[in-house]
Amino acid sequence: MATVRGCNIPEDRFYWVEKHAWATLEADGTVKIGITDVAQNLAKGIVNVTPKDVGRKVQKGKSAGTLESGKWVGPVTSPVTGEIVEVNEAVKGKPALINEDPYGEGWFVKIKPENWEGESAELLTGEAAVAAYQKFMEEQNLSFE
Repeated sequence: MATVRGCNIPEDRFYWVEKHAWATLEADGTVKIGITDVAQNLAKGIVNVTPKDVGRKVQKGKSAGTLESGKWVGPVTSPVTGEIVEVNEAVKGKPALINEDPYGEGWFVKIKPENWEGESAELLTGEAAVAAYQKFMEEQNLSFE
């Protein structure tokens, strides 16, 4: 796992850097999504998590639900189009899981994607994602070390 200015960027994920969202293709064909370590550091202490309901369709670039911290309320932008098939109930009960473990226990929802191959090709992974976050954080003068 790479670390950029105090933020973890696992190289096995697919990232939409500008939206601070990540995605992984699960063994069952669903796509797990969440927010990045950069996003949770920017938001600070997350106090409320409101994912959209199972069965809801989401479009790539649109909200899969919202997060609220003491200083910010905003969307979790979906990096893929599809139907929400599972919501992480654990983060609804303990929103701080997103701050504590944004790539593990703090995932947001699982989506049955309509076109994973096409949409994932537009996301960054591996060294390209790390380089994009390095550039973003330098341009924004962000560091969480």
